Amino acid sequence: MSRPLLQAPRLWVGEAADAQPRRATWLELFYDLVFVVAVSQLAHKLGGDVSPKGFLSFVALFIPVWWAWIGTTFYANRFDNDDLIRRVLMGLQMLAIAGLAVNVHHGLDSSSAGFALAYVASRLMLVLEYLWAGWHISKARGLTNRYAIGFGLGALLWLVSVFVPAPLRFILWSAGLTIDLITPLIAKTMLKQFPPHPEHLPERFGLFTIIVLGEAIIGVVNGVSEMSWNVMSSLSAIAGFVTAFSLWWIYFENVSGSALETAQTSGRIRILMLWLYIHLPLVIGLAATGVGVEHLIQAAGKGVLLDADRWLLCGSVALCYFSLAVLHRMGVIFQCKGRTRHRLIGLAAMLGLGLLGGNLTPLQLGSLVAAMGLGQISLDIYQGKPQGFIQNNQI
Repeated sequence: MSRPLLQAPRLWVGEAADAQPRRATWLELFYDLVFVVAVSQLAHKLGGDVSPKGFLSFVALFIPVWWAWIGTTFYANRFDNDDLIRRVLMGLQMLAIAGLAVNVHHGLDSSSAGFALAYVASRLMLVLEYLWAGWHISKARGLTNRYAIGFGLGALLWLVSVFVPAPLRFILWSAGLTIDLITPLIAKTMLKQFPPHPEHLPERFGLFTIIVLGEAIIGVVNGVSEMSWNVMSSLSAIAGFVTAFSLWWIYFENVSGSALETAQTSGRIRILMLWLYIHLPLVIGLAATGVGVEHLIQAAGKGVLLDADRWLLCGSVALCYFSLAVLHRMGVIFQCKGRTRHRLIGLAAMLGLGLLGGNLTPLQLGSLVAAMGLGQISLDIYQGKPQGFIQNNQI
């Protein structure tokens, strides 16, 4: 049976969520492909400058790219429908994200106007989607209007920034992003009525986490392919892969939708907010880890590891451990005091390597970072976990 080309947006959450299983759609998976490119370009930019200034530039450009993905994901979580209008708007959003990727390398200087216009375009499509959903779903209009106004105001500041010089341009970017980021907080009362779908959202966050983890695998491949094949670079590549694999393991072994189910049934929107915002430093750390792994492998071939490269790898993995510790402690993923301690130990170890590891060879550093990852996995396996991720039962 053929579907009509035009369909009204449907509500997937609240009372409408009962007996409606949700999975990522083919359109959402296709949409993710453009973020693979955007994250890759961001990582490439960081790889060209791993100084503290270069890292801050990477973070400044990563946040709007990540927030563009968040906006579309949360809209789809509540109101997705696969009709002609939805597909066209998603296609236009993909073009806008491609524009962000194209302008990343000089996004804070000569290409900043292009970066801003691409971000404005992506937000405009999202605002139109929220207005369209509110038009058809009257009981959700309070939420959709609030989002449309907040995101629209943020996009307006980005648009104005195109016509003013730096540093005022970047001040407007910061103000626009601040409005974007606090809009869900302002709509907290509405979120209790329309919490996100607890099955669909963890899957979508997991898919984005896979995208940024992919940068670590790319880092391994690039690091080896750009160097003469030798024992040191090969062993460092193995250590880099183990580091990426361990981060994948300790995230996906502990992620669960139970926290969001708790938020849905109890009205504890704080869990949802933590889920959203603490994933930002996590994915930043994961993406930067990939760059750090690549530089480690290249340094192993040359026999010299720069301080900036050591800090990039150790600091990025430390950021991942910190984010995971918070997620564990607050019950956003598997709530466990033991795992929280393990991640904090990993955080301290990475910072210690950054501070005291100046005399380590690239292979020695990579091996120690990988060993800590394997240690985290071993502690989780030894500790085990309750069947079914029983929420609020702390170990």
